[in-house]
Amino acid sequence: MTEHEAQPTAGRDQAHGATGDDAVRHGTGREAARQDADRPAGQDNGAQVSTGSETAGAPEVAIPELVIISGMSGAGRSTAAKCLEDLGWFVVDNLPPALIPTMVELGARSQGNVARIAVVVDVRGRRFFDNLRESLADLDTRGVTRRIVFLESSDEALVRRFESVRRPHPLQGDGRIVDGIAAERELLRELRGDADLVIDTSSLNVHELRAKMDAQFAGEEEPELRATVMSFGFKYGLPVDADLVADMRFLPNPHWVPELRPYTGLNEEVAAYVFNQPGAKEFLDRYAELLRLIAAGYRREGKRYVTIAIGCTGGKHRSVAMSEKLAARLAAEGVETVVVHRDMGRE
Repeated sequence: MTEHEAQPTAGRDQAHGATGDDAVRHGTGREAARQDADRPAGQDNGAQVSTGSETAGAPEVAIPELVIISGMSGAGRSTAAKCLEDLGWFVVDNLPPALIPTMVELGARSQGNVARIAVVVDVRGRRFFDNLRESLADLDTRGVTRRIVFLESSDEALVRRFESVRRPHPLQGDGRIVDGIAAERELLRELRGDADLVIDTSSLNVHELRAKMDAQFAGEEEPELRATVMSFGFKYGLPVDADLVADMRFLPNPHWVPELRPYTGLNEEVAAYVFNQPGAKEFLDRYAELLRLIAAGYRREGKRYVTIAIGCTGGKHRSVAMSEKLAARLAAEGVETVVVHRDMGRE
């Protein structure tokens, strides 16, 4: 995000750092887009992958892969964009949506030098939603592979971040920060529903957000499905980015075993205690089987990412142990899996 944008922090340590430059990350990208947009009338600005001027026998133009990064101001858009830039993506910040097809066209003309493009769009464009859907439909008709990454965060976390950097929310006007957040959330509601990947940064610091982006985009070959298995404590609230939620509170709590209380579900003795309880192994077997069925449906529907939340009371023992076992099962079946223990160590 920009120097004018608040940054994601971990709730307990107020760690800041989801920063980025409020500019095009490769200056030639915006300049080329501006030059292309200034063509004389009658010249097409669409994301053409071939033109009438191409001679017979010319090599086919490769269409770049496209990621659109959007979300709430202060949720970490610029950190996500910086991570993609570090992974070799060509990143453009705050590009008007009408110019997105033009950027794809320029990438297609680069003879493979620009194979992956990431575009950051947000409410600083003010009226960009009027053009965004039209641009997305245009890209779909041209066969462009595009994904939308949406950065989400709770109102409380966003207010804290804006106050920490002493900056107003871009939509608050003469009102309060919470008024700007509410207006932006309503404006982004439809886009959030269309997103391929939603990342909740409420409890993430910059390093954890980068780890999530790395997990989704670092691989050279796109796996069929990527899963995040997240343990959490119900007393700290449900993860808002969870696709599936399972409750481990049907198992006895190791918290009430004095010799196990100081440890977490990563401890072998705690894990053994959890899985020696009636129903624990049966749950793991049957839930893994259910996930195989769901994963097959996700693949058919083109869904690439799934977040599976496993909860217990405090997110320290039962949910951690079950998340580790479940993630190992998924990985053994060829699903690229990341494990996140959201609330472990929070008490």
